Amino acid sequence: MVTVLSSPLSWTEMNEADLQETKAGRIVVKPGIDMKSPRALWSSPAEAEALKVRLDDLHRAKIRLADEVLVVGDYVGDSTRAEIAYARSLGKPVRFTHPEVDSDA
Repeated sequence: MVTVLSSPLSWTEMNEADLQETKAGRIVVKPGIDMKSPRALWSSPAEAEALKVRLDDLHRAKIRLADEVLVVGDYVGDSTRAEIAYARSLGKPVRFTHPEVDSDA
């Protein structure tokens, strides 16, 4: 199983990675919600912040379940960087679609 990490800017590339990883026979888990898109579920700042906390916890659970992590995109923000550090702290292998963004390489 591979968990996909990505900046919210990389949804198209994340979906392509999902396709390629699935084609290669891997089970793929990835973020399920694009909070950059306006929705009634997170229309107020308080709702958005509460949802973000729950989604961050859920994504860390996905990382714990994974055999490896795939970082998608040519940009790594603070949140994704923290997820990479978390995965590495668990001893999970981390691959990059754009290896040049790996600050530990």
